[in-house]
Amino acid sequence: MNLENIMIVSIDDNENNLFSIEMICKNMGLNIKSFLEPLEALIYCLKNHVDMILIDYIMPDINGLEFIEEFRKNKKNIPIIMITAVGDDENIHKSAFDLGVSDFLSKPVNAIVFKARVLNLLSNYKNKILLESKAKLLQNEVKKATKNLIKRELETLEILAKTAEFKDPETASHVARVSHYSKLLAKEYGLSKEEQNLIFHAAPFHDLGKVGIEDKILLKEGKLNSDEYQIMKKHPVIGYEILKDSKSEYLKAGGIISLTHHEKFDGSGYPKGLKADSIHIFGRIVAIADVFDALTSTRPYKKALHFNDAFNFLIQESSKHFDPHLVNLFIRNKEEVIKIYNSFSEI
Repeated sequence: MNLENIMIVSIDDNENNLFSIEMICKNMGLNIKSFLEPLEALIYCLKNHVDMILIDYIMPDINGLEFIEEFRKNKKNIPIIMITAVGDDENIHKSAFDLGVSDFLSKPVNAIVFKARVLNLLSNYKNKILLESKAKLLQNEVKKATKNLIKRELETLEILAKTAEFKDPETASHVARVSHYSKLLAKEYGLSKEEQNLIFHAAPFHDLGKVGIEDKILLKEGKLNSDEYQIMKKHPVIGYEILKDSKSEYLKAGGIISLTHHEKFDGSGYPKGLKADSIHIFGRIVAIADVFDALTSTRPYKKALHFNDAFNFLIQESSKHFDPHLVNLFIRNKEEVIKIYNSFSEI
């Protein structure tokens, strides 16, 4: 241990005692600053770097115990040795240890014992600081690694979300808008930031199950017949089965959204005919986001509805297809909805 950079503060109202301690510390190669006034010493110790404090018990203004109590309010780990002529007074020892004293020495100070105690405490203190620094460094490295993992996971999610786009005629802009509409609704509904982030990244998987639908049905121009429609209605379950066992919270949420975004508030939806609050909130949110964007988007087989017409459709279907509270929140944020729409042009 390098003693040249060690700073020790010695506090005693007796100059002879201070001088004696100074000589021992200097012989050990330690830097030491002495104080006759404990209040002055306290101010110094609170404002400056100190590696150890040597303090007398009986002093004017404030005694050693009072000094330690005040000092420990701000600095917990710095070693403190109380040097006192009181000696074996167990009550003082107990009070001092309770307040945070590290060790005791008796007057007159024995240089050999002093050196051993001081070096041992300083070594332990420096080792603790080193461990704390390593722990903090490790914590920072873990944070960096975690951020990188999250970044890579989100990149993977983006790639996976594009899978359905290769078979589904919907555009990347549709997927982006549905994510942003969903996050907006989640925020307005009062979901936590974590849940808002979750639904934002999970919403693109709402139609992932369409990868399991035959192209002749999925890409058919015109209206599906009854049998084709029954096959198409399987895509929510297909998406759920693909995603449900994932370790990723985003993909698990995507599975829930896939399974529930075609359910209707009045129970007339599919695949399970769930009703009202029995439909997961993520599914209720994405149902509105998905339908609204489909209505306001131009497709080869249809023209886009005007915003007012699309909003009116949501109102008409409130309490039937859609959660009425969520519809109200969506309508209340018309300006933000239109802003999101205009931010993502068709690709």
